[in-house]
Amino acid sequence: MTTTTSFSPLRTTAAAALVLGASLLAGCATGPQANPADPFEGYNRGMTRFNDDLDKAVMKPVATAYKDAVPGLARQGVTNVFANLTDAWSFVNNLLQLRLEGSFNSAVRFSVNTVLGFGGVFDIASEAGIERHKQDFGLTMARWGVPSGPYLVLPLLGPSTVRDTAGFVVDTQGGLVGEVHDVPVRNSLYVLRAVNQRANLLGVTSFLDQAALDKYSFTRDAYLQLRAQQAGQPLPLNDEGGDAGRLPRED
Repeated sequence: MTTTTSFSPLRTTAAAALVLGASLLAGCATGPQANPADPFEGYNRGMTRFNDDLDKAVMKPVATAYKDAVPGLARQGVTNVFANLTDAWSFVNNLLQLRLEGSFNSAVRFSVNTVLGFGGVFDIASEAGIERHKQDFGLTMARWGVPSGPYLVLPLLGPSTVRDTAGFVVDTQGGLVGEVHDVPVRNSLYVLRAVNQRANLLGVTSFLDQAALDKYSFTRDAYLQLRAQQAGQPLPLNDEGGDAGRLPRED
């Protein structure tokens, strides 16, 4: 009997949990400078270095080659297709959060872009002024009072929290890409999405490498701030109680 082994983000999350468990045995960040939102800082910094090394060796070169080889219009089409699939899952999460306007807009966006935008290649809904209300299951849990838990860096996937990691497992099962039953096609879609996303972030990461004195702290604080804003919750303080490392306010 032949057994087919396929890549799954769920396995990545499970691996993260195993590594986290091992890290707890090695101890957590302590002392007056420890960030209360980041008790696993020792593990998180180690995993960040691993992700950065992997990115430099594999993801960034592949994304750069992809950006050089694929015309910008085609890359934008790929981005639009995956964003359209996200709108379908956002509809579900907006509905679970009882956000009626968000669920209605998400449903309309998905319908319009799928039918008139040739499967989402063209973002007709945005051109028509239909606002995107992006939601995921981590934000759905936040809506109903589930705390974010500690900051957590996942292998390959990067910044997260305990709540967002659990939400990611549900997102993976509920997203339309996960519903593709042809394993090679599904895995190819996962790879294409990852490479396309990395290509879209090439300029951002280059700026971050040059601008941030401590890229780890900046990324952590920016991620926690962004998720707090998306969940409509108070912004977390950094380890000094100030606003260093935060994103600028949107007035």
